[in-house]
Amino acid sequence: MRLPKLAIENHQFTTIILFMLLIAGLSSFMTMPRSEDPLIEPVGTSVIVVFPGATPADLEELVIDPVESSLNELDDIKEIESQAEDGLAITTIEFLPHCDPDEKYSDVVQKVNSIRNDLPRDILSLELLKWSILDVSILQMALVSDSAAYRELENCADELKERLEKTSGIKDVKLWGIPTQQVRISLDFAGLARRRIAFNHILQSIQDANANIPGGYIDIGSRRLNIKTSGSYQTLDDIRNTVIKSSNGKNIYLSDVATVEYDLEDINYQARADGRRAVFINVQQKAQTNIFSIMKALQPKLYDFKNSLPKSIDLEIVFDQSKSVSRRLNGFFINLLQGIVLVGIVIFTAVNWRASVIVMLAIPFSIFIAIGFVDLSRYGMQQMSIAGLVIALGLLVDNAIVVTENISRFLKKGYSHLDAAIAGTVQIGWAIVSSTVTTVLAFIPIILMRDMTGDFIRSMPVTVVFTLLASLLISLTFTPFMSSRFLKRPQKSKSRRVEALLQSFIHNRYQPALQKALNRPKTVLALVFFVFLCSLLLFNFVGFSYFPKAGKPMFFINIDLPQGTGIDATDRVVREVESYLDRQPLVKNYASNVGHGNPRIYYNVVPERTKSNHAQIFVQLKEYEDDSFTALLQSIREKYRSVPGAKIKIKELEQGPPVEAPIAIKILGNNLEILRQTAYDIEAMISGQAGTINITNPLRTSKSDLRVDINRDKARMYGVPLTEIDRTVRAAIAGLEVSEFRDTEGKEYPIVVRLATDKPNRLHLFDDIYITSLAGAMIPLKQLASIDLSASPLEINHYNLERAVTLTADVESGYSVDRTTRRIIEKMEDYQWRRGYHYFVGGELESRQESFGGMFKAILIAMITIFGVLVLQFHSFRQPLIIFSAIPLAIIGSVLGLFFSGNTFSFSAFIGLISLVGIVVNNSIILVDYINQLISKEDLTVRQAIVEAGRIRFIPIILTTATTIMGLLPLTLIGGSMWAPMGWTIIGGLLVSTFLTLIIVPVLYKLLTRRHAPIHKGK
Repeated sequence: MRLPKLAIENHQFTTIILFMLLIAGLSSFMTMPRSEDPLIEPVGTSVIVVFPGATPADLEELVIDPVESSLNELDDIKEIESQAEDGLAITTIEFLPHCDPDEKYSDVVQKVNSIRNDLPRDILSLELLKWSILDVSILQMALVSDSAAYRELENCADELKERLEKTSGIKDVKLWGIPTQQVRISLDFAGLARRRIAFNHILQSIQDANANIPGGYIDIGSRRLNIKTSGSYQTLDDIRNTVIKSSNGKNIYLSDVATVEYDLEDINYQARADGRRAVFINVQQKAQTNIFSIMKALQPKLYDFKNSLPKSIDLEIVFDQSKSVSRRLNGFFINLLQGIVLVGIVIFTAVNWRASVIVMLAIPFSIFIAIGFVDLSRYGMQQMSIAGLVIALGLLVDNAIVVTENISRFLKKGYSHLDAAIAGTVQIGWAIVSSTVTTVLAFIPIILMRDMTGDFIRSMPVTVVFTLLASLLISLTFTPFMSSRFLKRPQKSKSRRVEALLQSFIHNRYQPALQKALNRPKTVLALVFFVFLCSLLLFNFVGFSYFPKAGKPMFFINIDLPQGTGIDATDRVVREVESYLDRQPLVKNYASNVGHGNPRIYYNVVPERTKSNHAQIFVQLKEYEDDSFTALLQSIREKYRSVPGAKIKIKELEQGPPVEAPIAIKILGNNLEILRQTAYDIEAMISGQAGTINITNPLRTSKSDLRVDINRDKARMYGVPLTEIDRTVRAAIAGLEVSEFRDTEGKEYPIVVRLATDKPNRLHLFDDIYITSLAGAMIPLKQLASIDLSASPLEINHYNLERAVTLTADVESGYSVDRTTRRIIEKMEDYQWRRGYHYFVGGELESRQESFGGMFKAILIAMITIFGVLVLQFHSFRQPLIIFSAIPLAIIGSVLGLFFSGNTFSFSAFIGLISLVGIVVNNSIILVDYINQLISKEDLTVRQAIVEAGRIRFIPIILTTATTIMGLLPLTLIGGSMWAPMGWTIIGGLLVSTFLTLIIVPVLYKLLTRRHAPIHKGK
């Protein structure tokens, strides 16, 4: 290896290159995007169809079936799900993770457009929504007022929106909770009947009077003049003075049969902040931008706007993600700094201060060089990338420790500083290259995972890889150069206390134990194998999980009443919950959303669309403390566990990709009645399982509808088209938009025609509806149709083109989701399923199996590639097997670490296990490589070389293990539930594998290696 010699001889060039990389990394650190969580882009699209008046069965037949049939022709489909409820059909299609999101969205658009003409013409809207995490709001504000009209609130919100949209980095500003302003024409149907004015004639007259058809132009001489015709409405009086009929030389105006006023649409969404009426303003961030820079630019605009508001209106901050990001990033940086301090303590107590300074310099150089390349890879600074730095912290000094320790050993032998730096680095160079490459190879397969979980964590292994490669570069160039200039020749009489203790341990404990193990190798191996089997059995007591809770001082309260419940009834329940929150000292603020979900403020929580029977309260606490947080949630659950006619559920924020629920059982079959009965039976199984809460069964109840049952024979006899009946009923009850009105300020309002009444939900309204026949006769609706109550399903769901119902449940703290789910599955296996009906397990179990399947593939690829590198290095199959013995030893420690720390084997623990595959083999590589060198160069016997290598490499191996553990310790202890399982997996695995490696690797080497080992000179 010539790199160390070239770096020292050309130290000016080496210094310039390294400082250039350092400055680039510092620049990236200051400017790179910052956010709380990684930006993941799921590959999927939702097709949303609004068809007022259609029942779930109608929507299934007329909309969902043709849409699903068309979308199913596409390639790379993961799953298709559909939901039909009154007036709304949603079909979602998710593609395999490796697909291009934009390309698949285009394919969906093309397929939906190809069947658009086959869908009902009366569809109100058809929307295609591309899935994106960028829809998450970084800031939610509320304009609150108890007295201001909605129109005034809307004007203020529009003004704020216009100011904020001009800020760099803002993707969009959306307004929530503002009822649509409209020009309402309230018709007197009885008056129309007396005057024999057809309803259709009213609609046509309004549309004709509001038409704006350009008259063209005319040339007069050298001038061209535009011709203006009557044009559209300019004022409300213009609408009132619309002539709808002339009779006996007298005009009948619209004002004679209707009132025309500004009004609000029927309220279907009410927003409140801390119990006060409000509208919400939500700000979304562009990709690859810095949230702190955006908030810094927004603050003065918000201050000026707040000061300009009328006294009756106030601006409040409901949610500010930058504060959460700041807390999270600061926490990680504190963990990083604490790790650096602990690593420094280990180094300074074990080696002399000059060597310690040289080793510690590797930390900032490696970290900032790596940050520069992370930025170039278009990853920002968020929890995953910082966790990658923390993981790499203890590893990146390993190479520098080994190099400086080896250089010090050559100085003891009498080499000059220059020769010692070159010879010491060259001797160990290929070993540290190999150990670094093996560690890097353990993380490469994680980078290549192509699923949602892989996208979520990818920045972490990318950061680790860049940091380790940077540390390798530093250890082979900068560290030997600094050692040649600043290391002093060790004095034999001087020995640091820690070093003396370690030398005493080697002489009095380690070497005698090693000699005994070499004398009885088979007994030692049998004992270790027994311990390994016991650790695997202990796995059953550790348990499995997916991603943990987010540990944030916020949560959601979801309130659901029976389908068909009006918004006023839902609001009464919400106000009851609000009054309870007002009395809780831990609550900082809350935002209530009646009839809708809260705007999206967390990446894996998607709000419900408009539903009169649904409400969601977003609650923020003053601080997060695990015991008080759990106690508050438990008190809310206990208080509202049995509210008549309502289900009130607590939704805690969780880490990781979106999961529909911890437990989700999908039951598939064709007949809705059989599905309902089966779902009822399975629901009883779930509720009977200890630990399950918040159980949801969409088919638990049916709902009642008012059905206008048209007598088709009578309608045909009177000459009344069926569409005329449907349109008139809709206009009378819900209102019918016929045109648009633009005021003098250019603002547009829909013109809506409906029956004149203050109570549109009263049954007597049907008595006032008249239908116009083709002959112009005015016929009461009740002569053509009867009004009956009929039962209908709440909703109809499809899963992969089959009818399905999904039962969901949460799991109480202290219960294992994995064990609870598997016990439910055992019960379902004993259930007598009807022919053609079956179940599918979704939720956390499905997501974990998908992710863990990818992780098992990753760990297999890592082990094969690492083995290949070791075969290339040692020109042998036996010695890589010896080195791989560290992996089962690490598994022993990992299981013990999880068991005694009380953590389950979660996704982050799996990450720790994969990391261990690359980390623990490093000690074995250094040990085996040095044994080979002693045999080939010093002509020692195998046993002599084993004992000598164990003595010489004991301290570097212990030091590198200690620095890795100390670097991880702060993240493990105070980094939260996300990182504790990973930390204990690595720490436990390292502790056990390190001490056993110093015994087991020499024992295996003695058993599997002949008198002279394959020569490995490290060149």
